[in-house]
Amino acid sequence: MARDEVLKQRWEELVAFLGNRFADGEKLDLDAIIYLIGVQELGKIGLNFKKDEKINLMHIAICRLLEPFGYYKFDSFDEEGWPHYSVIEKLPPLKAGEQSVLMKEAIVQYFLESKVLQ
Repeated sequence: MARDEVLKQRWEELVAFLGNRFADGEKLDLDAIIYLIGVQELGKIGLNFKKDEKINLMHIAICRLLEPFGYYKFDSFDEEGWPHYSVIEKLPPLKAGEQSVLMKEAIVQYFLESKVLQ
């Protein structure tokens, strides 16, 4: 099976799993999945977050997801337990579709590493 087909199959499997787990079977979009990863990485599940905190959670997720690709490096946790990352390499200019594929690939890898996907 071609690499793109494997990614598509794993992505659909992951979206179905997360939708069943967190959205009563509804499909979650890319942003919702990134948000969930941010909450997971922060480790403060079950809290209600303000709008700016939600944006920060998505930023945490993106940094964590792109860390294995060499774009970010984890630095430390602040006094409130929020993780902080440094930019190692700027992302190349990507078209919207290319950004989506990169994020889906990173998300699938994240869930493969955590043994949610096989």
